[in-house]
Amino acid sequence: MGLFERVFGRLVDRRIAAYQSDLLERQYREVEQIYRTMRGWRHDYHNHIQAIRALAAEARASGDPACLKKLEDYLSALNSELCEVDTVLKTGNVMVDAILNSKLSLLRSKGIEINAKATVPRELKLSEVEFCAVMGNLLDNAMEACLRQPEGERRFVRLYIGALKGQLYLSVSNSSGGEVRRSGRTYLSTKGEPSHGFGLVRIDRIVEKYGGYVNRQNEEGVFATEVLLPL
Repeated sequence: MGLFERVFGRLVDRRIAAYQSDLLERQYREVEQIYRTMRGWRHDYHNHIQAIRALAAEARASGDPACLKKLEDYLSALNSELCEVDTVLKTGNVMVDAILNSKLSLLRSKGIEINAKATVPRELKLSEVEFCAVMGNLLDNAMEACLRQPEGERRFVRLYIGALKGQLYLSVSNSSGGEVRRSGRTYLSTKGEPSHGFGLVRIDRIVEKYGGYVNRQNEEGVFATEVLLPL
């Protein structure tokens, strides 16, 4: 390997490390926001119960339909708020739950339809940071592809995680809008900034590190990524 290749390789490694640091910080903020919202809702729980009891008592005592309507409206508002902090997945792995639920809640807030199923062993061969990098990049890419679709088109993300013949199997498929760029068999980032392509490189490097497998396919408006990692 020549001097240029070594210097260029170190430069790429540093830029990937910086990108990864930014990714982890963003995901930390997303997880923190979810749990802050959940803590706030629990703190208000008793106040909500007291308010419901008071509205129910008023409705019973007065028999006024307007009082019953007030109670129904209050319950509807609570239900909407609860849906915003509801846990999407319980995989069996606490750290994985935090990562996945932060991402899936963000997808749902963008109006993207979610179909998700995940079962994850408590102990993984790869580190939590590496799992965060793989899943974070996969779901970020899926969300951005969905948001490139024209308004009114169906936007969806399908996620499956499970054990398959001694391997951890990850599958993310999503609706896609705009051009999907390729160089040979390699898919390229379409986010418009060179640094964003490091997310794809990061996934590939982690999978290669553990002797895993990555398969990416695009056809008929659906982009899919499959990852196999040894357990």
